Amino acid sequence: MIELDPRASAAGVRLVAHDEIGSTNAEALRLMRLGERGPLWITAVRQSAGRGRRGRSWISPPGNLYASLLLTDPGPARLWPQISFVAALAVHDALVEVAPELAPVLALKWPNDVLLAGAKLAGILIEGEGVRAVVVGVGVNCTSHPAHMDYPASDLAAAGANVPAAALLAALSVTMLGRLAQWDRGDGFATIRADWLARAAGLGEEIRVRLADREIAGRFQELDAAGCLVLIAPGGREVICAGDLIALAADPSVTEGARMADG
Repeated sequence: MIELDPRASAAGVRLVAHDEIGSTNAEALRLMRLGERGPLWITAVRQSAGRGRRGRSWISPPGNLYASLLLTDPGPARLWPQISFVAALAVHDALVEVAPELAPVLALKWPNDVLLAGAKLAGILIEGEGVRAVVVGVGVNCTSHPAHMDYPASDLAAAGANVPAAALLAALSVTMLGRLAQWDRGDGFATIRADWLARAAGLGEEIRVRLADREIAGRFQELDAAGCLVLIAPGGREVICAGDLIALAADPSVTEGARMADG
């Protein structure tokens, strides 16, 4: 049975659990439009229409964690993109709590993924509604992962960690509260940024990023004060606020791309 940690319940967080639903994010947004207020977790054993960033489908077989947190007025709407870093840290914290042996091989991939030994383990989707509410969607591969993706994927079971989705949600219900308190409606983003960078995949290394109109390779220097990726490319310094990190230095095409860009 899926339940919140008692500490989260005591803090006023609620849970609505479904066996099957189209999308936990879509359901959270629907409830918000009907007047529901957060903090409220929506979970599903299976999603029939799960989705990721940029309208991508999210394959949702039973056994994995599919959960969305509705937050009412968590901070200024212009700062809501920062919540993806907050949520990534909370997911990382929860994973370390339930599977501490995996801590050395967990990392965060800009802008919103958690990696396990370099493969995608979890994704986060932030969706806002006007200036009233934001939904934090979290998907974690606990028992299975999709094949033939643009970026390699893995799951906890494949790494030898038997972690039920219910146990992970219970931990996440507490770690999310902790990271949201640290963020403090945006006032604490500097510490969130520092904690995220301490767990970042590819920091200081060559990476490749896909933008809307092109791909660019260069050295991942830092995140700026707003959470945008700062890349030192052959043509100079690039600040990227929207895109997908599609390859790390372990992929030979990264350094090859940098050499080609150098001309």
